[in-house]
Amino acid sequence: MREVKFRGRLITVATLDGHWEVVEHPDAVAVLVARGRELLGVRQARPAVGAATWEIPAGLIEPGESPAEAAAREAAEEVHLAGELVPVTRLYASPGFTDELCHLFELTRTRQARADADPGEHLVPEWRDALEVWTAVANGSETTSGVTLLAVRHLLARCGTFV
Repeated sequence: MREVKFRGRLITVATLDGHWEVVEHPDAVAVLVARGRELLGVRQARPAVGAATWEIPAGLIEPGESPAEAAAREAAEEVHLAGELVPVTRLYASPGFTDELCHLFELTRTRQARADADPGEHLVPEWRDALEVWTAVANGSETTSGVTLLAVRHLLARCGTFV
């Protein structure tokens, strides 16, 4: 049996069978944009963790939107690019407590595009070397999202760099 304990603008918290607490959250997308061994990300304030983080473009799938449509929108809003979207994989954000599924795409054959960022988002696009990002996360000098780290690992493997 499912019982809703809290319903907010972004999340719903429910209990299942009176025991399991589950955060119901909209699914998301993330977009890998690569140039050789570099990938394009954005640095932005993340109030939930009290820090600015560098991540690949990402965002929620809006109602009625397909994952590919959401990925195209996020790429245009966050890094001003459009192109061909190639599905890479999907992953759960944190399956121990939330149902959020993130769809990772790679954007290829890129061209300039322009869309307005979400209100309140102040994004700074930045190209980074994938191995440098991996090393910074591994040695603890930087923290990023799980889907960004997966994209970094995917790019490194494709470039023949195994870590």
